[in-house]
Amino acid sequence: MADPKGFLNHEREVAKTRPVEERVKDWNEVYQPGSLLPIISKQASRCMDCGIPFCHNGCPLGNLIPEWNDYAYREDWTEASERLHATNNFPEFTGRLCPAPCEAACVLGINQPPVTIKNVEVSIIDKAWDNGDVTPQPPERLSGKTVAVIGSGPAGLAAAQQLTRAGHTVAVYERADRIGGLLRYGIPEFKMEKRHINRRIEQMRAEGTKFRTEVEIGRDLDAKKLRKRYDAVVIAAGATTSRDLPVPGRELNGIHFAMEYLPLANKVQEGDLTVAPISAEGKHVVVIGGGDTGADCVGTAHRQGAASVTQLEIMGKPGDERNPNQPWPTFPMLYKVTSAHEEGGERIYSVSTTHFEGDEDGNVQWLHLTEVEFKDGRPEPQPGTERKIPAQLVTLAMGFTGTDRENGLVEQFGLELDERGNVARDADFATNVPGVYVAGDAGRGQSLIVWAIAEGRSAAKGVDRFLTGASALPAPIKPTDRALTV
Repeated sequence: MADPKGFLNHEREVAKTRPVEERVKDWNEVYQPGSLLPIISKQASRCMDCGIPFCHNGCPLGNLIPEWNDYAYREDWTEASERLHATNNFPEFTGRLCPAPCEAACVLGINQPPVTIKNVEVSIIDKAWDNGDVTPQPPERLSGKTVAVIGSGPAGLAAAQQLTRAGHTVAVYERADRIGGLLRYGIPEFKMEKRHINRRIEQMRAEGTKFRTEVEIGRDLDAKKLRKRYDAVVIAAGATTSRDLPVPGRELNGIHFAMEYLPLANKVQEGDLTVAPISAEGKHVVVIGGGDTGADCVGTAHRQGAASVTQLEIMGKPGDERNPNQPWPTFPMLYKVTSAHEEGGERIYSVSTTHFEGDEDGNVQWLHLTEVEFKDGRPEPQPGTERKIPAQLVTLAMGFTGTDRENGLVEQFGLELDERGNVARDADFATNVPGVYVAGDAGRGQSLIVWAIAEGRSAAKGVDRFLTGASALPAPIKPTDRALTV
């Protein structure tokens, strides 16, 4: 145990962010550099090393949280990094992007603010990189087996790294021009600078993983030909079909899916573009959707110089404390103020868009909405509550409905889908096609980054067993376990 009295002696402290007026002028991460290490030892000491650490169950990866909290308290960063990497390939990703269901399950959180697990995690991995403790781990021998991984998001990268380290020759196919999937082009730079992805890719290259960019399976390369070329295939293509909003005026200029808007801003930061073709500069921006993707749009609009930013959510405003229907240690739906929301804008709950109104040139100018109440699980418009708000740029951030069905991948492989429209798989993450496996959002549906990495690791075990008859790789989850999916 780190410190038997740590949780009594120290209050919860979290990473400090840079002043709003400073950070909205750049695209660097919002946190103050070096603000974590001075407080991390004290925060790690708050861990009670519970007899039954519910944080393990709260984390899909099964992270050994009390163990690396103890090492962090003692400032033994090398051992802390070793325990962290035992269950998580990319803790610098999860430490920045995960909503921390582990903290919701922290036993201390029953009657006190929980341990700052997420901050401890990112401090350990950042210190490990600084100290040179993160090095390539190439396999001792090759198996002679080959694997193709389709998609280079967190699920695909986790599967690829596990299989490469198991001795298989792995090639990752990515349809974009850079590796990273949604990590690269869906997550804004201010949430995670892309240098974190780049150095992981270099580590994986040094281990032997091959990367093929600008190759879309189904369009550029027939899926059947890919299957014949490799001994096994892992589909980690994500759930990239955005949910649309079929209301009058949807065809007006200036209404875009979030994943049309966000990647262009990231392209500017990569140096590919001088100015984003879709920009919020000087415009009244409306973001439809109250989740993390919507918040990413809000923060991006602030940095592009929007005249105003309004975020709409059809559900009611969550509470500040747990709902009785979401008791500890479940992951509760609470009112969350992200760094993007700290920077300004308005959030409107319990409203639904009725239609859009444009000018004579076909550009959106107004969004018409109405307040709603839920009855029998469905939103009911409330008469007399209709109004309109200015909207010169609208981003649709209402989630995703499944993997891409237009590129031919599903049909060419002959994959079966489940009742939710995801690629069906068994307990080993195997599809109905022999040798073809699926991991991440493509099989699970839209979910969290920790689930993606956990699924990638689990699918890798299934593939390894298929190729060799047995596997020593860890498998943190089963596909039937859908808790915490959002």
